[in-house]
Amino acid sequence: MSALPDGLTGHWLMIRAENNGEDSSDLAPLKVVLRLEGGSYHVSFGGDLADRGGVAHPAPGALHLTGTEGPNTGRTIPCIFQLMGDRLRICYGLDGTAPEKFTAPAGSGRYLVTYRRHA
Repeated sequence: MSALPDGLTGHWLMIRAENNGEDSSDLAPLKVVLRLEGGSYHVSFGGDLADRGGVAHPAPGALHLTGTEGPNTGRTIPCIFQLMGDRLRICYGLDGTAPEKFTAPAGSGRYLVTYRRHA
């Protein structure tokens, strides 16, 4: 496992989301922010902490989130990511299976989120 790539460190504001084939972009107005720093992640909704834990970078384009506080406590969620300038796309394997594609069709157990870098 290696440290996070430099470009991932920072605050990311959700701008689009899909969960198991359902559009979840209605969460965007709640100001969902993902913060990645060092070996940790924090998720907040409107400034209130919703989830936090450790983040590892096991391979290029991959992350593992391990929840320590909130609804994902004790879970490890494998993810793939794509960084494109000030945009970050993450596909979360909520079923514990590492995603192979940036898709979240119905029944997949995947959550696909696009973030914009947030100051």
